[in-house]
Amino acid sequence: MSKFKIEHGASKVNLVLLKTNIEDTISQDIDLLASWSNNDRKYIVNELLRFALAQEEDFLKYKAGLAAAAARPAGGTKSATASIKPATEAAPKSDATAAHL
Repeated sequence: MSKFKIEHGASKVNLVLLKTNIEDTISQDIDLLASWSNNDRKYIVNELLRFALAQEEDFLKYKAGLAAAAARPAGGTKSATASIKPATEAAPKSDATAAHL
């Protein structure tokens, strides 16, 4: 298992707004970690999320599969359309996928 490590004073990154609510105790720990490491709270949240995502093996496999599928050449359009399932078959599968998120 890898370790979570915060680099001191390294909070200069490009950010995108993500609005969410978190538990008060978690917020307090994030503030404490930010103070201890001399980093912005935003940096701490990003590093925690990055660490958590890197630990989820099934997600990483899924992400790699998407990247591989996007990198495939679109030369064979007939074979690509033949593998597409009708919407009636695809709908229950998307519901199962959403339940895992």
